[in-house]
Amino acid sequence: MRTFIYNSKLKFVLGFVLIQISLTGQNDSAGIHHVSTDSTKLLLNLDAVYNRPFLQYGKIPVAIGGYVEANTNYAVTDGVTEGFSFQMRRMTLFLSSSIHRKIKFLTEIEFEDGTKEINIEFASVDFQFHPMFNFRGGIIMNPIGGFNQNHDGPKWEFIDRPISATQLLPSTFSNVGFGFFGKMYKPDFVFAYELYLTNGFNENIISNSENKTFLPTTKLDPDRFEESFNGEPLTNAKVSLRHRKIGELGLSYMGGCYNKFQEDGLVLDVRRNANIYAVDFNTSIPKAKTSIVAEWAWVFVDVPDTYTQQFGKKQYGGFIDIVQPIIRKKMFGFEKASLNLAFRTEYVDWNVGTFNETGGNISDEVVAIVPGISFRTSPQTVIRFNYRYQWQKDILGNPAARTAAIQFGVSSYF
Repeated sequence: MRTFIYNSKLKFVLGFVLIQISLTGQNDSAGIHHVSTDSTKLLLNLDAVYNRPFLQYGKIPVAIGGYVEANTNYAVTDGVTEGFSFQMRRMTLFLSSSIHRKIKFLTEIEFEDGTKEINIEFASVDFQFHPMFNFRGGIIMNPIGGFNQNHDGPKWEFIDRPISATQLLPSTFSNVGFGFFGKMYKPDFVFAYELYLTNGFNENIISNSENKTFLPTTKLDPDRFEESFNGEPLTNAKVSLRHRKIGELGLSYMGGCYNKFQEDGLVLDVRRNANIYAVDFNTSIPKAKTSIVAEWAWVFVDVPDTYTQQFGKKQYGGFIDIVQPIIRKKMFGFEKASLNLAFRTEYVDWNVGTFNETGGNISDEVVAIVPGISFRTSPQTVIRFNYRYQWQKDILGNPAARTAAIQFGVSSYF
């Protein structure tokens, strides 16, 4: 994967993904029907935006859906605890409309921690010209890695989102922009691609309260859905391949200028770029019904030499999830219930490198393991219990702060 080269001020995007969506339904006595999404069973992470349960009443052209997440949390770090808390993590609403048989609109609005944060995570119009060439415009979910596209709580056996997807990469990162997408089916595999230009990063990446290079703080810019911070677009590209027997492999890139290097024709600084590369993979073992999801990302940031070494120029991290069903049958009146064992291991290093003065390793890293058990009353609703154990080192590599947490919660589509 390589950074794209642009000619002067004209930047163009070519390429990309999403599927032809066919809204079909089955009426019940009340006139309400569920809307299905894709005729093929070989779904990709990029299909997640439409691969959700929607409800539609009669012939009204708008379908509605959403999901909710709530949990309890008790954590202790080196013997110190803030006690026991109930948390309303998020409630998310989906609205979808078929404007024309080849024009679709969908929006996703999320309420986090009650109403502490209200975000439009997705709001785009899709024009379907050809399976391999379609157009999307609006607020786009940037396809970097797999989790950013496929993040709905009810799909996961873990209460916390992966550290690499929330504290290395910006969590559920979206921006205003335009792009192209396409998808090609063959008997044993499906190939898809996406390419977008959107508003991009800002100087919060290195100018923040975390006092380190921290990409998630780019979301704190209140104007990022209104205008570009520096007039430079962010390029985002992804290719995905899913084989019927092997699984899905995704390769993605996101990058662009993050600093305001000029204003009103006055040069303020050199252009400084932030580039992210990610690989994601998911598969299942048919006989054992074991599910495996993995993701790894590399971050490269052009940090000014005037900044101290606590601001990392290179970062990386990722996670691996393994979910094993142990009982799948009718339980407690639920027809398609399952009891699952789950295990996650994750790692993030926010500062890869060595100190100039001593040659010693720069730490600022975290390692965590999360065993868990979940009970699914249906594929759309999960009750989950997690135990989290985490080791986190500071920049100097002092003995790790140890955190243990017990979490219990529910998540469901509605």
